[in-house]
Amino acid sequence: MSKELGKYGEKVMLVYGGGSIRKNGIYDAVQAELRKAGKQTVELSGVMPNPTIEKVMEGVALARKEAVDFILAVGGGSVCDYCKAVAGSAYCEHDPWEYYFNNFGEMTCRWIPVGCVLTMAGTGSEMDSCSVISKHSENRKKFYYFRNPDFSILNPVYTYTVPKHHTVAGIYDIMSHILEQYLSGTDDNTTDYIAEGLMRSLVVSSRKVLGNPEDYEARSNIMWTATWALNGLLACGKPTDWMVHMLGQAVAAYTDATHGHTLSAVSGAYYRLLIERSEDAAKKFRRLATSVWD
Repeated sequence: MSKELGKYGEKVMLVYGGGSIRKNGIYDAVQAELRKAGKQTVELSGVMPNPTIEKVMEGVALARKEAVDFILAVGGGSVCDYCKAVAGSAYCEHDPWEYYFNNFGEMTCRWIPVGCVLTMAGTGSEMDSCSVISKHSENRKKFYYFRNPDFSILNPVYTYTVPKHHTVAGIYDIMSHILEQYLSGTDDNTTDYIAEGLMRSLVVSSRKVLGNPEDYEARSNIMWTATWALNGLLACGKPTDWMVHMLGQAVAAYTDATHGHTLSAVSGAYYRLLIERSEDAAKKFRRLATSVWD
């Protein structure tokens, strides 16, 4: 990582969540790389699982006050999402919530480069431009497309200590990302075959990692599948759906529940409705049953 960091300015804002990285050794490993690269650091911790716009503005204020040259996200998808929002909002002349998340205004201001050190697989935020942010006073959870991280470090070992609760949530998020793209359109699309391969890999690796959290190969495959599930590949030639995500985000805006769990809560009912109302959907589900689940 120090080699990548060397391409950017001197002052780095290190961003992470509740502090688990201090307990599992990841914090010390990252700090060693920062020192090796000769960087000055300022820290921002406490990024929550569903990051809020208020927390984003806290990061914006710190980034501007310290004139940081680079933002380093160490965590899961929420931390990565958060850092993209801060990077695109720090020098925005408008209210970021209104301008970006409510009105999809074009990002024309300065972007602070972002790097991600992934500690949980699920969202695919390490290789896409999307940032999902909540505003509890409005009971809303909304997204905006900023820019892809400038680099991401994916080390499966860093996911060994993720609790089962969050591991399962991440796995379901990955599966949901694939299904949102797979279960759309009626043509025999090449990307559907790629999606089936990714889902088969996810099923196999998920069962392994729930039995052995330190199965390197399984953790590696889950992490890699998460990245490919939402980096644009599976949307090629597809209309895509995303209704499960819209429903899940609405639930999370009111409950602040974990993202993967809100998706699992709403998807069953939504997919049953699709099957009941559309023979095309029923046909695709039959293909899913045989091609992925044997």
